[in-house]
Amino acid sequence: MSSMSSLKSRLLPAITTVTSVGVGVWLGVQYERKTLPFPSVFAKTSSPSDEVDTRTVPGHLVPVPPGPSSHTSPGKAGQIMRFGFPGLTDLKSREGYVVSYDRRNRNPHWVFEHLTSAHIRGESDRQECDFKEDETIHPYFRATNWDFKRSGYDRGHLAAAANHRHSQSAMGDTFYLSNISPQVGEGFNRDAWNRLERYVRGLTKQFNNVYVCTGPLYLPRMESDGKMYVKYEVIGRNHVAVPTHFFKVIACETNKGELILESYVMPNAKIDNNYPLKNFLVPVESIERASGLLLFDRIPRNTFKAINGRQP
Repeated sequence: MSSMSSLKSRLLPAITTVTSVGVGVWLGVQYERKTLPFPSVFAKTSSPSDEVDTRTVPGHLVPVPPGPSSHTSPGKAGQIMRFGFPGLTDLKSREGYVVSYDRRNRNPHWVFEHLTSAHIRGESDRQECDFKEDETIHPYFRATNWDFKRSGYDRGHLAAAANHRHSQSAMGDTFYLSNISPQVGEGFNRDAWNRLERYVRGLTKQFNNVYVCTGPLYLPRMESDGKMYVKYEVIGRNHVAVPTHFFKVIACETNKGELILESYVMPNAKIDNNYPLKNFLVPVESIERASGLLLFDRIPRNTFKAINGRQP
């Protein structure tokens, strides 16, 4: 039996019983996070030129529409957050997503998107976009491009740029550093994580509406003394936290209003490109416990047609 088959046979039974601590142990021991050996060259950006909508949108003001929803214009915060806010800390509404920002770690808490087939089509060009500081955030708590310089980490999108090809300005919004986390480049941001992002975009061909919540995790792992510790690197002058893992929770809506949920956790590490995405499925409750967020909490779990491929 190959080492990959052996690893798979050990991991699959654990997926269905993993807890918030178990997520960290289970995934953490599979992949060691490595700093990439090559530096990235970053240009210092100027102030954002586009006007930014920084309105907060309290969750109780966004009603749940009855029955199946129709396609809506991109960038409607009420539609993006249709099924509830995971949390209400430092909210910002962009053209194509809503973000909750973590001032302490200089990372997003979470980023929420509503995607349809219309969002991912268009002539927008990411070469016309620049990574830029979010000047709506106080300088004490803001990440800068210089924090990433020679760090060995990519500036990884949580709301992917390619999810917003319908509008050049919407794509440009995804380059605010408040939508960015330090990610291992080769083997993760450019490979396994990118595969998951492409998979999400592919779902828009099958479903009328795809709702996506993405965020970082800082998970514990057991050290040689038998105790559990949460340890993570920080980079740059502003001490931007490097998450140990990332989650992505997806709710897909059919034209009949039926909902399907999938929830993934990936270690921020180089991952074998042959490793199936389905092996990163975990119970959504474990993500909620680990992140302190409530995900799609306006939808009773027993009303989903399927959760991670199974009936609830």
